[in-house]
Amino acid sequence: MSKTPQSAAIVGAGADSHRYDAIVIGSGISGGWAAKELCEKGLSTLVLERGRDVKHVQDYPTAHKENWEMPLRGEMSAEFRRENPILSRCYAISQATEHFFVKDNEHPYQQDKPFDWIRGYQVGGKSLMWARWVQRWNEFDFESNVKNGVGIDWPIRYEDLAPWYSYVEKFAGISGNRDGLAAIPDGEFLPPMEMNAVERHFKSAIESNFPGRHLVISRTANLSQAHLGRGPCLYRARCARGCPYGGYFSSNSATLPAAAATGNLTMRPHSVVHSIIYDPKTERATGVRVVDAETLEMTEYFARIIFVNASTLNTTLILKNSTSDRFPNGLGNDSGALGHYLMDHNYRASLTADVPGMEEDYYFGRRPTGTYLPRFRNIFDDKQDYVGGFSYSVGAQRQVGNVQPGDTPLGAEFKDKMTHVGPWSIYMGGMGEHLPYYDNKVSLSKTRTDAWGMPLLEIDCEYKDNEDRMVKDIHQSGAEMLERAGYTNIQPRNTQQAPGLAIHEMGTARMGRDPKTSVLNGYNQMHAVKNVFVTDGSAMTSSACQNPSLTYMALTARAVDYAVRELNKRNL
Repeated sequence: MSKTPQSAAIVGAGADSHRYDAIVIGSGISGGWAAKELCEKGLSTLVLERGRDVKHVQDYPTAHKENWEMPLRGEMSAEFRRENPILSRCYAISQATEHFFVKDNEHPYQQDKPFDWIRGYQVGGKSLMWARWVQRWNEFDFESNVKNGVGIDWPIRYEDLAPWYSYVEKFAGISGNRDGLAAIPDGEFLPPMEMNAVERHFKSAIESNFPGRHLVISRTANLSQAHLGRGPCLYRARCARGCPYGGYFSSNSATLPAAAATGNLTMRPHSVVHSIIYDPKTERATGVRVVDAETLEMTEYFARIIFVNASTLNTTLILKNSTSDRFPNGLGNDSGALGHYLMDHNYRASLTADVPGMEEDYYFGRRPTGTYLPRFRNIFDDKQDYVGGFSYSVGAQRQVGNVQPGDTPLGAEFKDKMTHVGPWSIYMGGMGEHLPYYDNKVSLSKTRTDAWGMPLLEIDCEYKDNEDRMVKDIHQSGAEMLERAGYTNIQPRNTQQAPGLAIHEMGTARMGRDPKTSVLNGYNQMHAVKNVFVTDGSAMTSSACQNPSLTYMALTARAVDYAVRELNKRNL
């Protein structure tokens, strides 16, 4: 029997037993956490991953390659871009990372409105390529829906999740500073990474001219010092290639090894989950049907509890494909909410500016994160003509090579200029909230299936007037701050990109207090099928404007703790 790098058993169709205490569907950020927590609580756990195995360290083929060692210096070819127009729009795609991304034609879907679905099908999922920013939500974020009359109320509050934020931060390893800001509550941090000279200048300019606005170093899941046998980060900023040093948090480097160390983990890659099996007599799920991605053979696996962590859209596909006489419209879908209220973050607006002076200043290495300006709109006493809020990612850098527009790009003079450092510039990227709209939805095709017999997902999602008004404010507010700092040549930009490209899709199996309007309760447990839990992005009731992965981690650890307690009480 072959082994994963974490020494977990890999099962095939010929395994003697297909019965486990728990099944986890998906091995990305939330699935890895579910596996770790279930295994550490003593449950034999099967993790099903639709993609290939990726072994930590061994399967990071470009981790140590320089750009000049790859064709086209790592850039994607024109042929690749023609064949992958959706994937090519992703900021992280290059020849150094393409092996972790799903190609357009290999896994098609239907777009009723443009939606760029960026995926990673392998053990570890997108935890290998994520951006690693991990701001906590605040008290207002869990109350905003009910206060603004949007969507439905969250069934939990910040105080319910705060201890679980701390729990996952301590294990994951988060570098950051305790800034004392209500908009982004402090957490359990390793030493922060450092701002550079321009960022410190901008911080001072903002905080002296705009009371209530603050620029901080981003809280990030990169290790500023060695932590639990991983890291530290070596400031190479090659995270999306896979880090052989474990310098950032991923399922492969952290949660799956912890799960495997218990002896309770069984990993099954190449496993496309077709549906969840429901028993109407017990009103519980009994297991899952799995299509082997290589042989197309169907196999059933059985467990007492099931965690669905396939990433928002695939989780929704699996649940909607899990039909029965009791659930003709998808497992647990009594409310009709399953598949609706799809959200992604509103990342269309950004600004750049030139920074005069400071030629004597530079910085060390390639810091793998930036700085963060937390939300200040529509929170506390601020009110605008739209609902929700936004934050900014901010980064300053010096141009590589002191080459000016119009310079001849060859010859001795050009080579000499390339040996010098160019001027400073600064970037502000708006990170906006996307409201939960009923008509932003996904459904299953009635006529088309993929290579594994699964119906294609149809996606119908857009930004609306509220998000458009937010884009205008992101530009206006950013320009005011850049001008007040004395920066020049301020250039606002609206990418006009479709939803999906923020890669923060969420909301299609939302949590709520009322089974009539939601799929899950306050513990991510299905209202109608008590032994099924969903803790990836599909569970989100609103989007806020922080990067969401830390919240998925905390929700997952909390849900496992509850599920195991209920299992021990024989309530499941």
